[in-house]
Amino acid sequence: MSSSHIYSAYDEELKYLMRRISEMGGLAEQMVGDSVRALVNSDGALAQKVISDDVIMDAAEREIGDKAIVTIARRQPVAADLREIIGALRIANDLERVGDLGKSNAKRVMAVQATGVPRKLARGIEHLSELALVQLKEVLDVYTTRSAEKAKSIRDRDEEIDAIYTSLFRELLTYMMEDPRNITSCTHLLFCAKNIERIGDHATNIAETIYYMATGAQPEGERPKEDLTSTVGAIAE
Repeated sequence: MSSSHIYSAYDEELKYLMRRISEMGGLAEQMVGDSVRALVNSDGALAQKVISDDVIMDAAEREIGDKAIVTIARRQPVAADLREIIGALRIANDLERVGDLGKSNAKRVMAVQATGVPRKLARGIEHLSELALVQLKEVLDVYTTRSAEKAKSIRDRDEEIDAIYTSLFRELLTYMMEDPRNITSCTHLLFCAKNIERIGDHATNIAETIYYMATGAQPEGERPKEDLTSTVGAIAE
């Protein structure tokens, strides 16, 4: 077999990983957007669709992992080629986690259906999710261009989402203190808001991975953080 044929087959394997990552990214964006719409509109059917879509996300991550392992074993890549495959594995994991967070929010739709989501709080959650989705979309676009500069720029903007989350957190606490009847629904919304903030964290993870793929190094400096809600910093999904 000629070396050109081997490289052509290898290129196709790398393109396959890129295509599957892009497909996972599109589904992750859809799941997050749908979960928020289901939450603010008390749409149980849409929430169930998000929950069902998570099965597709899980299967895609397993498929990318299997393909990456076979490619490494067969091609024994080094340097930039190895970073490409390791990067795909990392990004697939982050996207699968984004899908999990969307599913987690969708599961809370039924819990808040009885009381609904106050319009002011709904706007806050929608704004937070819009920022997270913009960050996710931008980082997925950078994945196709491999721009280290843009990846670092996205990574350095993470504090914007943290600041909005902190503001929403305080607003939810105010609702809970004003009327004990709000405690149950607002607690669910606190979980949802935290999940959305964590989606921004995963987008930042992807940006750091892309920077590594492009340069072979990690971005310098600490990741900027403005999340001041240490009370719920360790909340599980």
